Amino acid sequence: MNRLAVALAPLILAAGAVSAQAQDPHAGHTMPAASPRTQPAPQDPHAGHVMPPAQTPPAADPHAGHAAPAQPATVDPHAGHAMSTPAPAQADPHAGHAMSTMSMGPPDVPTSADNPGRPPETPVPAAALSGPAHAADRVFGAEAMAASRRTLVRENGDVRTTAVIIDRLEAGFGDDSETWLWDVQGWSGGDINRFWWKSEGEGDFDGGLEGAELQALYSRAVTPFWDVQTGVRQDFRPDGEDTTHLVLGLQGLAPHWWEIDAAAFLSTEGDLTARVEAEYDQRITQRWILQPRLEIDASAADIPELEIGSGLSSVEAGLRLRYEFRKEFAPYVGVEWSHAFGDTADYIEARGDEADDIRFVVGLKAWF
Repeated sequence: MNRLAVALAPLILAAGAVSAQAQDPHAGHTMPAASPRTQPAPQDPHAGHVMPPAQTPPAADPHAGHAAPAQPATVDPHAGHAMSTPAPAQADPHAGHAMSTMSMGPPDVPTSADNPGRPPETPVPAAALSGPAHAADRVFGAEAMAASRRTLVRENGDVRTTAVIIDRLEAGFGDDSETWLWDVQGWSGGDINRFWWKSEGEGDFDGGLEGAELQALYSRAVTPFWDVQTGVRQDFRPDGEDTTHLVLGLQGLAPHWWEIDAAAFLSTEGDLTARVEAEYDQRITQRWILQPRLEIDASAADIPELEIGSGLSSVEAGLRLRYEFRKEFAPYVGVEWSHAFGDTADYIEARGDEADDIRFVVGLKAWF
């Protein structure tokens, strides 16, 4: 028995060696000395393999070892790949789409209430119209709310105002005479209906009053910028030849901010005359204002007692520069040219005056 054990011992040792080699495939291989930083063999399956030196850490460049151009791999991760057909730009998701027929505005949908393409509208319930016209009447009472509504109308469209405008209060200095005049008007009423009055007069410092007029008018707003005026005009003359006229006029603001006052006058003697005045305020600064002014008079027939000829009788054109110490108080200086035409010029020259005149004027414009 001992002899058999001694004879089988070499075979048993050889079988154990073979079993050990099956458990460790690298048993007996010569392994390089491990660096202190190298991970243990079970964690690195490539331990002992010859690896080319890495340019960048493997985690940073998944293509390490591929043939790539000189540009660093981190700059172009696709270096060395075939990219002959570039992908569409991501900045424009609709690149290459045909959009010629697309509309950028809202769809062309009918909006008329009677268009059958619109959804049907539910009629107003009958209960919604069964109560009072003003729901607040149930809470505060109809009488109290009626008074409140009258106050609202008065404060937001029926306000009563009164104003007096001194358009011209001036003295004129010409070659032959020194004159003075006034041109004043005012109103009292609301925005739609007003009582309007106007007064003009002129005279000579040496000879006194030459003539004056006073108008009393009913004015009604027919558009936001125009009033129709009608009433009477009374003329006063030193010789006692007073005359009464019926007046029909139009006053308002024309385009480009021209203030227009036009009227036709029919006297009790049957004389028909007309007058148009136009003014424009050209603001130079907040206080300095240049005002051109034009006045045209015409008559349908000769009026010898008033020294007025038929047709275009006279024209006055002036230029005034005023300074507004306040909006309500503005003195001015200027120059005015006047010219008479036709028979009117003959009447003026017959009494020894000039039909053409230039005057330097100084005056005051105010309102309150």
